Amino acid sequence: MQTLAAQVITPEDLLKHWQGHRALTRRVIELFPEKDFFEFSIGGMRSFSKLTDELLAIAVPGLKGIVNKEEKAFAEESEKLIFKAQYLEKWDEATAEINQYWEKLSIEDFNETFNLFGQYEFPVIQNILYFIENEVHHRGQGYVYLRALGIEPPFFWER
Repeated sequence: MQTLAAQVITPEDLLKHWQGHRALTRRVIELFPEKDFFEFSIGGMRSFSKLTDELLAIAVPGLKGIVNKEEKAFAEESEKLIFKAQYLEKWDEATAEINQYWEKLSIEDFNETFNLFGQYEFPVIQNILYFIENEVHHRGQGYVYLRALGIEPPFFWER
């Protein structure tokens, strides 16, 4: 069995960090007026519903692929969600699934190389950090949208 030479953050703390970001992104989704969630954009960027589609298509499918060692191609959800409430429900389901799959990771798994979506061959820890960074990036777009709509977004540090 492989041991790690150094550990900066525990898997439990990393999951807590990720789920803190997810809780904040959920609050951003909640703040959008229904119509604007699907239609509002600036500078040709995608609507926040489309960005959320991407986030949903990455988190659980990516983590599931890592845990099951299955390299499936990236595919955004084929199910067409038409109400913000459906997105919030999917978000909550994904949050619970992340917790379930996370429990199946061993400390050794984080250093193993995995070809995420058959495209991104990096150690698992880097793939997971990508999940978080991508969400933060798109949430930042949501903050811009909310401000443009005259809505005060939540403080980014309140996770």
